[in-house]
Amino acid sequence: MATETGPIVARSAASAAAHESSSPAARGARPTDGLVYVSGAFRASAEAAVSVFDHGLLYGDGVFEGIRAYNGRVFKLERHIERLFDSAKAIRLEIPGTVAEVCEIVIETCRRNQISDGYIRLVVTRGPGDLGIDPRKCLRAELIVIARPTLTMYAAASAGIRVITSTFRRNAPDATSPSIKSLNYLNNILARLEANDRGADEALMLDAQGYVAEATVDNFFIVSDHALLTPPTATNLKGITRETVLSLAASLSIGAEERPFTLFDVWTSREAFICGTGAEVVPVVSVDNRPIGAGTIGPVTSRIVTAYNERVRSEGTQIQPNW
Repeated sequence: MATETGPIVARSAASAAAHESSSPAARGARPTDGLVYVSGAFRASAEAAVSVFDHGLLYGDGVFEGIRAYNGRVFKLERHIERLFDSAKAIRLEIPGTVAEVCEIVIETCRRNQISDGYIRLVVTRGPGDLGIDPRKCLRAELIVIARPTLTMYAAASAGIRVITSTFRRNAPDATSPSIKSLNYLNNILARLEANDRGADEALMLDAQGYVAEATVDNFFIVSDHALLTPPTATNLKGITRETVLSLAASLSIGAEERPFTLFDVWTSREAFICGTGAEVVPVVSVDNRPIGAGTIGPVTSRIVTAYNERVRSEGTQIQPNW
């Protein structure tokens, strides 16, 4: 594993101590803090870069994953990397390294950035090529790993968020498949802009048939009289947090179903929440200015949130051998 030499890694004991006391976790991270793995080496964040001819930049040609670390462990690391490889396979992008090697790069990135609790972003682009969409111009893929001590998706997540239904429909499975976690998020961004313009925290997206698909970056659940409901994954991402929630529901003896449902079902539901690695599990208290249930966080959602917090803080791949 290559490492850039010079002041980044070859510094005196005194400067190293100063670095420890002013670490990103200690003072609040900035984009220029820490080290980023890019182009086969760890580089200072302020100097980490890709070519302007990279097809990830020019055409959104690439895939990514978001992962979280808790209490010195990376939660579901291998599952995330396996999904990254699945997304890459779907677009015929060859990741430079094996699943095990990429996992080790993630762990090493966390170590070098002193991450105990934080967020990790992996990006794989088609790599530098030239103008013109033909992927054959790109001779090597680019792997990027970023580890940050904090990530806040919604300012008032613990109190519940307000959601609106976007006028933008989720991409059809035979267009840009939502199962591919690609760098092309323009569909999602347009919906989030709409939520921002309408004073909401998040947008809910429907599929081409008018059924609920997902939020802009999260899976969506409602609680009916009989069960926890979530849409099938044909028109939304196969979320790893979604998988975890379904597993937790079973362990808590909460009935759960995967089936299509409409906005009427959302508006008249007893509870609702969104979930994703970045957001975690976030209660939804209103949709389209209609209160969900009593307009407060419901008991099923509370149980799921508590169980999820316990699960992620007790399982995962250790970052440091002695943790």
